[in-house]
Amino acid sequence: MSYFSSDFKLGILGGGQLGKMMLYATRKFDITTKVIDSSKDAPSRLACDEFLTGDILDYDTVLEFGRSVDLLTFEIENVNVDALEALESEGKKVYPSSKTLRTIQNKATQKLFYTDNHIPTAPFSRFAYASEIEDAIDNGGLSMPFVWKSARFGYDGQGVKVVRTISDLKDLPNTECIAETLIPFKNELAVIVARNESGEIKTYPTVEMEFHPEANQVEYVLCPARLPEYITKKAEALALKVAGAYKHVGLLAVEMFLTKDDDVLVNEVAPRPHNSGHYSIEGSYTCQFEQHLRAILNLPLGKTESTVAGVMVNLVGAENHTGDVLYKNIEDIMAMDGVTPHIYGKKQTRPFRKMGHVTIIDKDINKARAIAQNVKETIQVISK
Repeated sequence: MSYFSSDFKLGILGGGQLGKMMLYATRKFDITTKVIDSSKDAPSRLACDEFLTGDILDYDTVLEFGRSVDLLTFEIENVNVDALEALESEGKKVYPSSKTLRTIQNKATQKLFYTDNHIPTAPFSRFAYASEIEDAIDNGGLSMPFVWKSARFGYDGQGVKVVRTISDLKDLPNTECIAETLIPFKNELAVIVARNESGEIKTYPTVEMEFHPEANQVEYVLCPARLPEYITKKAEALALKVAGAYKHVGLLAVEMFLTKDDDVLVNEVAPRPHNSGHYSIEGSYTCQFEQHLRAILNLPLGKTESTVAGVMVNLVGAENHTGDVLYKNIEDIMAMDGVTPHIYGKKQTRPFRKMGHVTIIDKDINKARAIAQNVKETIQVISK
């Protein structure tokens, strides 16, 4: 099938920043795109060929949308999987598959998948309701501290909480969840794996992630990770094992913990382009968004090595600021060497909302990290 300057139409469920950045690559290849999102102001609306507003958790909406395109992908996990399954039964190509997404969408199911496939992960307990947790603590079935995670609809630090005392259970939504052993880890790592329909598979280099302690969001992503090669190779081998177990087509971002004993445990995965791969737009031979397209269209995969060291800084809304956004001091960071801001196109800011990111590239990862710190301290995402 010809994808380039043809009648082929790629459908994308979700029109957020990941979709917007995927559209950089569809524009480059002249692939026709149709995007649906619940917000009429979604960042992807300007870069696609056709934009619809609609609820991607609604069965009929997703079914109708899927029937109007030749191949379907998504930039967010919170979509109606039953509709994707129905489309596949009609012969529609959906990548990553509904089977992969169904497993990943629910954190409890995802964790059970790792256990079943002998993939190392933190020990956990599954609860149908959060209200059952206190009983489990009382009868000795669960001990604090642990990490509470909502089974569904968690993202960007939402749906995750460290529980150290009984009072921390207050205000948790009473829904299906897991309680995960709190791992005393040294580093959080991520490896992005790309796999196409023919089974060609490649990994990007291991990246190191530094998190904001309160927002539970990634603040910095560093590539390459400042770790010994035997550890990065171990992480990449584990990511390949995870990808092989899912038999996925597309990108799979595998987030991991590096323990004090240098063991690598899978935390969770995302079946799509991912925050940990944003550095690749400036820093890699093939950026993650182009690679996702290559994978789902069964094209040869691009070279995944980095051309230069890269650090990514997330731009999130400042605390105590809600309203029309202002990127204060953006000109100052653009005067710094190797700095490229990416503004997602969200007109309204609120505390900790992801509004953009900045990539810093340099031959020296430590110099890039120092400039990244300067970027972080200089730019402010505030309201007018």
